[in-house]
Amino acid sequence: MKITVTGSLGNISKPLTISLIQQGHSVTVISSSAEKQTTIEALGATAAIGSMEDAQFLAASFTGADAVYCMIPMSFTEQDLTAYMRRIAGNYLYAIKQAGVKRIIVLSGWSADLTKSENVEGIFDELTDVSITIMRPASFYSNFYMSIDMIRGKGFIGKFLTLRHSGLWALLTGKTGLLMGNYGGDDRIVFVSPKDIADAVAEELVTIPAQHKTVRYVGSEEMTCNEAAKVIGTAIGKPWLKWVLLSDKQMLQGLKMAKVPEQLAASLVEMQAIMHSGAPLRNFHQSKPQMGKVKLKDFAKEFAAVYQQG
Repeated sequence: MKITVTGSLGNISKPLTISLIQQGHSVTVISSSAEKQTTIEALGATAAIGSMEDAQFLAASFTGADAVYCMIPMSFTEQDLTAYMRRIAGNYLYAIKQAGVKRIIVLSGWSADLTKSENVEGIFDELTDVSITIMRPASFYSNFYMSIDMIRGKGFIGKFLTLRHSGLWALLTGKTGLLMGNYGGDDRIVFVSPKDIADAVAEELVTIPAQHKTVRYVGSEEMTCNEAAKVIGTAIGKPWLKWVLLSDKQMLQGLKMAKVPEQLAASLVEMQAIMHSGAPLRNFHQSKPQMGKVKLKDFAKEFAAVYQQG
C-alpha cells in the first residue's frame, strides 16, 4: 500500500513509519522541517517537506495514497487553540477530497469528544465516501518528560509549586507549557505508550472496517496519578514522588502568571478538568479496548535514563 504519514518523526509517527516500512508498504512522511529529510529517507520513506497550513501542499502529498494518517500537533503558542485545530483539520479535509483518499486514520484524544477546544472529529463527517477511524489514545507516557525540571527540583509531578499568601499558585517552567495541573492525585487515568498507539494505527491503516466511521480507544495501563508518580519516582530513586492536584482556579491563575494567552489558558483548564471528572475513563471502559503491551514500568526505565543525563 501507499501510505502518507503526518507528524514528521514524532513519538507516534516515527515508530509507525518504521513498522509500515517493515511490512513492505510505501510510506511518505510529511514534515515541516527540511532538516528531517535525510533521517526520513534513511528509514526508507519518502520525505514531503512543507507546512500543514498549506492545504495545496497537503493535497499534493496525499495524492496517490491508499491511506493517510492525520494528526494535529498540540500548540502552546496559538492564542486560540480551537481555531488552530479546526484550521488544520479543515486543511486535511480539503486535501483528502482533492486527492481522492478513501481511507484515513485521525488521531484525536480520549477526552476530545467531551471538550469544546479539542473536538474536531466532526469536521470529517462530510467525507461520506471515505472510511474513517478516529483514534482516541489516553494520556501519553511521553508527557512525563515535560515535568523533569520540577521532579528534579521539587519532588513533585506537575510544573507547579509556590506558596504565596493564602494558597498554592501554579507556575509553569519551560516553554512547552503545561503537563499536569487540575487533574492528578488519586484520579484514575489510563496511560498509553506512543509505541502502542503506533501499533494500533498501523493495524487500522491496512484494515477497511465494515462501518463508514469507527472510534478506537488506545491505552497501555490504568492506575491513579499518584501510583504513576510512584512508578516514575522509584525508577529515578525518588519513590516518595507525588502528583500535585490543583483547583481549576489555581490552574488558571498559574497559566495567566506564565503569560499564556487567555483563550489557550481556558482551553487547557477545560481539558484537564474533564480528565479530573472521570468522564474519559468511563467512556474508555465502555469501549472495552485491549490494553497495549508497553507498561509504565517499561517506560520508566527510558525516563530514568533521560532524567539521569541531566
